[in-house]
Amino acid sequence: MHTILSELRSIASRWPDPAQVHDLGEVWHNQIEAPLLAFSLGSRDPKAPVLGIVGGIHGIERIAIQSQLIARFAWDRSLQHQLREMRVIFFPVVNPVGVISLTRSNGNGVDLMRNAPVESPEATPLVGGQEWSSRLPWYRGQPPHTHDRMERELKALEKFIRTETSQSRCAVIVDLHSGFGLQDQLWFPFAKSSELFPKLDQVIALKELLDQALPHHVYRFEPQSKHYRTHGDLWDYLLLDQLADPLRAKNTFLPLTLEMGSWSWIKKNPLQLLSYRGPFNPIKPHRQKRILRRHLPLYDFLMSAVLSYESWDQSNVLTLPDRNRLLSDWYPARSEK
Repeated sequence: MHTILSELRSIASRWPDPAQVHDLGEVWHNQIEAPLLAFSLGSRDPKAPVLGIVGGIHGIERIAIQSQLIARFAWDRSLQHQLREMRVIFFPVVNPVGVISLTRSNGNGVDLMRNAPVESPEATPLVGGQEWSSRLPWYRGQPPHTHDRMERELKALEKFIRTETSQSRCAVIVDLHSGFGLQDQLWFPFAKSSELFPKLDQVIALKELLDQALPHHVYRFEPQSKHYRTHGDLWDYLLLDQLADPLRAKNTFLPLTLEMGSWSWIKKNPLQLLSYRGPFNPIKPHRQKRILRRHLPLYDFLMSAVLSYESWDQSNVLTLPDRNRLLSDWYPARSEK
């Protein structure tokens, strides 16, 4: 079995009590059984605030998987204290077959982040999801695109997120990716269109809090739609479902994508282009260690922000001119109309 999957089983065997290991089934690839394992740690109150970390949706993007330093929770008393009032959940490898086979897609050739039943009126050609062939990238699967026809891995992720967050007063999910851009970016919904995100006040408040708490952070914080738009984004699907429920819509549910700026790694080491993994992962060991370290302050910040959500998620932190300037940067197509 692949090293990363072996590590998951090792983590599951020594996961500290009272944490939980969630066996969400398995998928098969060339007669190899690959587990779908998730973890939760902290308060079991269903209303407790939640920070979620998701990795390995695209199997080739391995640095995203490795940047989840789960072992710290076993010894860090300050984190253990925070966990009495909140919950941290992990789904480190959503696409184990992609990890084994060194592919972006799963074993059926489906891009799991194009597979949910969400149609985009503004999808970017090809990269936004295509139905022609599993031999081409960004394959959505065959229509019709319904919940029942979602891939096994995506159903497992969806069920895990719903179970752990549906009653939570505040849930922030960070989905880790690499392979796009020169700069690390934090994207918020929507992926399907350039329409204004319904809970912009919460997004703006979190951004301003991040800027204050980590004034020299490396992240560009903006909507995903500014870069490209896609069909089938799971986070759009879960978010739209939450907004449609009057009771759950009152809670904060904010899925973020941490898109690690892997083009900068290629800029520093152009020979990476000779490796299939090169565009998605830092190859040199010292650079890989540096990438793994650089996001620790963000995780610490998000844990504190989620735990203290009542002090910021309804805040009106910007003056009207500053807010308008920010929105014109986030939604340039709308401001030009």
